[in-house]
Amino acid sequence: MLKIGLTGGIGSGKTTVANVFRHLGVPVYEADAEARWLQEHDAELISAMHDLLGDGVFDVYGKPLRHIIAKVVFSDKKLLAGLNAIVHPAVRKHFAGWCARHADHAYIVKEAAILFETGGQAGLDGVVLVTAPEEVRMQRVMKRDGAGREEVLRRMENQWPEEKKRSLADFQITNDDTHLVLPQVIALHEQLLSKT
Repeated sequence: MLKIGLTGGIGSGKTTVANVFRHLGVPVYEADAEARWLQEHDAELISAMHDLLGDGVFDVYGKPLRHIIAKVVFSDKKLLAGLNAIVHPAVRKHFAGWCARHADHAYIVKEAAILFETGGQAGLDGVVLVTAPEEVRMQRVMKRDGAGREEVLRRMENQWPEEKKRSLADFQITNDDTHLVLPQVIALHEQLLSKT
């Protein structure tokens, strides 16, 4: 079974591409969604988050308050690095178990916003980068999240520039609202199936 990474800057359209892979019958591991789940259900991770961020980022039921965590860590690079250092190993462990349960497929896709930034490409057989111009991504995120320009810029600054990711990626999908995404993903799907 091939393990293929899927990444791209915020607002690039990774979710759209992931959904196409799903419709083609490919299992997709959403690292960000799984990380959120683990932050609510993995006792060891929750304890480490308490130690790092304190009780103020959790509600009365012990669930993490994402909007508060985002404000805290995106304005403090040290805290962001600390949070990543405890969340990403938990996600890698969870992903390994997930892969074992999907070993009967020709390939799987691991979608992660900061795949390269966290070394998440290690152990993968290739990485697909979804690209779009920065202003297009900015407008998408502002519309999607109801966020202001400054907030989106801060989030973008915590990800590597697209050029740096492009130099490390094995495949590229252009999602700039002028190139059709579906034919690009189908062609890549057929290419990946031919390698198995």
